[in-house]
Amino acid sequence: MARIIDGKKIALSIRQELKNDVAELEQQKQVVPGLAVVLVGLDPASQVYVRMKKKACAEVGITSFSHELSSETSEVELLKLIDQLNQDPMVHGILVQLPLPSQIDESKIIEAISPAKDVDGFHPYSAGQLMTGGPGFWPCTPWGVMELLRVEGVDPKGKSAVVIGRSNIVGKPVAMMLLAAHATVTICHSRTPDLAAVVRQADIVVAAVGRPRMVKGDWIKEGATVIDVGTNRLDDGSLCGDVDFVAASERAAAISPSPGGVGPMTIAMLVKNTIVSAKKSCGLA
Repeated sequence: MARIIDGKKIALSIRQELKNDVAELEQQKQVVPGLAVVLVGLDPASQVYVRMKKKACAEVGITSFSHELSSETSEVELLKLIDQLNQDPMVHGILVQLPLPSQIDESKIIEAISPAKDVDGFHPYSAGQLMTGGPGFWPCTPWGVMELLRVEGVDPKGKSAVVIGRSNIVGKPVAMMLLAAHATVTICHSRTPDLAAVVRQADIVVAAVGRPRMVKGDWIKEGATVIDVGTNRLDDGSLCGDVDFVAASERAAAISPSPGGVGPMTIAMLVKNTIVSAKKSCGLA
């Protein structure tokens, strides 16, 4: 039976350390990290995520600036707000909750955020720095995946890693991070022939495809580590991941649940990025 990778517990430990960092920063430089959270519209899932992020900020002492806008907000109006936040010295991180309404081009909004305040790690500059190994903000969910592996003592070096999903938010960046950690990485997707056979070769599986329980238990190599990034809502209102957790647990050495695995880590890394940005703003990082 697999060891359960407790993302809630690990994220709590990280937030406790970050709380000390915030207190030290305020004492040394009289600077309180500030995160601007922008929500456009009334998407229920987005509202939940925003509440969770604001709660985590409050726990560690970060000031959150909330901007809740109508679903009718224009692209021009949102770009104007982003420009104001870029120039606000009290704001060290800007988070625009995705998805955005159809009248707004998400790529334009992401590109408008200053790379110095891109704590989500979505800006093309951040993506380029990740690709080339330069300094910059890592996207929070992939960084959370890597932290889970690190804390669990799973060294990717020399291992075969399979990433299922090729999104710009998770699949591609986590593949780059695993590659930088010296894993041999395969990125799979909906057009990968015989996906099960590819996954069976993996020492590390990262499932980020957004399909409930798509990864079956017999796809998992004996002794593999499985990180389930997916969060899918079923017809009965319950949540599940991209991996058939019960069946995969019979073969894996370690597995993260969903919910309770990567999700809390994503928020912890967002908080960490915001604190790093605040430190950079006063020459401490």
